[in-house]
Amino acid sequence: MPTFLASFLLCASILSAQEPLQWGENVTGVVTTFTTGKKEIALTFDACGGSAKSSQYDTKLIDYLIENRVPATLFINSRWIRSNPEIFEKLASNPLFEIANHGTAHHPLSVNGKSIYNIPGTSSPEEVAEEINGNGDLIEKLTGKRPRFFRSGTAYYDEQAVEIAHHNGVEIAGFSILGDAGATFSASKVAQQIESAKAGDILIFHMNHPESGTSEGISQGVGKLRSEGFEFVRLSDVKEHLNRLP
Repeated sequence: MPTFLASFLLCASILSAQEPLQWGENVTGVVTTFTTGKKEIALTFDACGGSAKSSQYDTKLIDYLIENRVPATLFINSRWIRSNPEIFEKLASNPLFEIANHGTAHHPLSVNGKSIYNIPGTSSPEEVAEEINGNGDLIEKLTGKRPRFFRSGTAYYDEQAVEIAHHNGVEIAGFSILGDAGATFSASKVAQQIESAKAGDILIFHMNHPESGTSEGISQGVGKLRSEGFEFVRLSDVKEHLNRLP
């Protein structure tokens, strides 16, 4: 677990550095794939919170994963946790799932307040650390485990924020396949995205929009891939083989 002093010293060094050069989903240091000699892919699901709609729970989706023994990494925001404490407890106690960090206030991760989709990012190195560790502390308090993976709200970063994340003990989990585009894809499109996966791909979906086509698309796509011999892994299962972008 990072200490306050370590975080402060890193923040101070970043503050004195040049302005970040990168901004986006795929910046230096973000993990987007993993290396494997098997037919394996990783399914990841975000739960954002912050409003009645975004604090929902796709029961059908999670029940499908449980009934079919499909492991997954769940990126959960602190606001969703506070809105769904009993559900969170059940998810965290299920060994099929790995709980990961989706941020404290769902901000993009920036050292200078850069925004995307009209959502303001964190505005300083200190706020980057707070966005990571506020929810990290909450998850650790509730589960006894510090989450090792982080994905920001919007999945946008600058390269300095990614460096701060690494110094605070987390990997930035990006993705190689956009699974449901913020839960806006139809079921057939979600299935198509899954079926396009290759060994080592990381896919991103959402578990907080039961009105979307995600659940149906997942069941179609997962069934198809399994018939082709694919298996599914949590990010921690392949932690030694993750590929960071250069």
